[in-house]
Amino acid sequence: MTVLDFVLPAELEAHDPPEARGLTRDGVRLLVGRAGTGEVAHHRFTDLPDLLSPGDVLVVNTSATMPAAVRVPGSDLSVHFSTELPDGQWLVELRRGLAQYSAAHSGDAFALAGGATVTLTSPYSRGRLWHARVTADGRIPDYLAEHGQPIRYGYVPRPWPLSSYQTVFGTEPGSAEMPSAARPFTHELVTRLVSAGVLVVPVLLHTGVASPEAHERPYPERFAVSEHTARVVNQAAGRVIAVGTTAVRALESAARPDGTVAARAGWTDLIVTPERGVRVVDGLLTGLHEPRASHLDMLAAVCGTDLLDRCYTAAVDAGYLWHEFGDLNLLLP
Repeated sequence: MTVLDFVLPAELEAHDPPEARGLTRDGVRLLVGRAGTGEVAHHRFTDLPDLLSPGDVLVVNTSATMPAAVRVPGSDLSVHFSTELPDGQWLVELRRGLAQYSAAHSGDAFALAGGATVTLTSPYSRGRLWHARVTADGRIPDYLAEHGQPIRYGYVPRPWPLSSYQTVFGTEPGSAEMPSAARPFTHELVTRLVSAGVLVVPVLLHTGVASPEAHERPYPERFAVSEHTARVVNQAAGRVIAVGTTAVRALESAARPDGTVAARAGWTDLIVTPERGVRVVDGLLTGLHEPRASHLDMLAAVCGTDLLDRCYTAAVDAGYLWHEFGDLNLLLP
């Protein structure tokens, strides 16, 4: 298989949270790949404190998941709120049931519960994402908290509560989909990491919808890297390990040409590829991504294509589970 194309058997899609499969949150599997040796090893997520070293820095995303799907009353359509843009518009996606809806046109307006209206202004990408004006009482995250449901795709056959889509680090609602690499963390595991001398620092990146059918390049997302996080990363005695592709994008968007990090905030359109490389991140803890997903380019930038091929071959062969409720992959130098 190649970096961007492999066969994902349907039985390797995680349909339910691990808690519904008889596991704890941190009981999922963890595939560890080491770029220096090419070694690939099988673990449980609870082994993470033993796999890291004192002085390592884990960078986590504090964006919390919004219930970003809102039904259009009287129809089988839903509006998925993706990303707030600098001009106040939103990127949105229309879905019919659990499938894409591609029959929309500029100027279409959809009345939602609670008096909100979404008006499509112009297409953003291949008939899937739209620029839209949204009118609602108050802030959109507050509106969604009252009227929305978590975004769910066809591989998850039943709804789950919003708590199933939150991480222990989420403090600021803004992500349309869960920053899922952090889902297996528990308060107890974080305590074990800190007790072992691993530093945990926050960044913020509100991630938008990443529909599995699209395989699109990333689009601008709001991010923030604080002075405290920049200082800790710049003074790291060990490895800088991002928890999730969102944390990579935030950190690398704040990187100077010399590889140090500055405090920055705004919207980032950075695309991390093997050609661009990474300036700050040494390792990455991430979920398992679908064939041809653009995130695989970012993973290859961190660990190289050979190790990525090796990891994904091992994950398929060993029956690891994909998607937000699935298993994890730790890529180390």
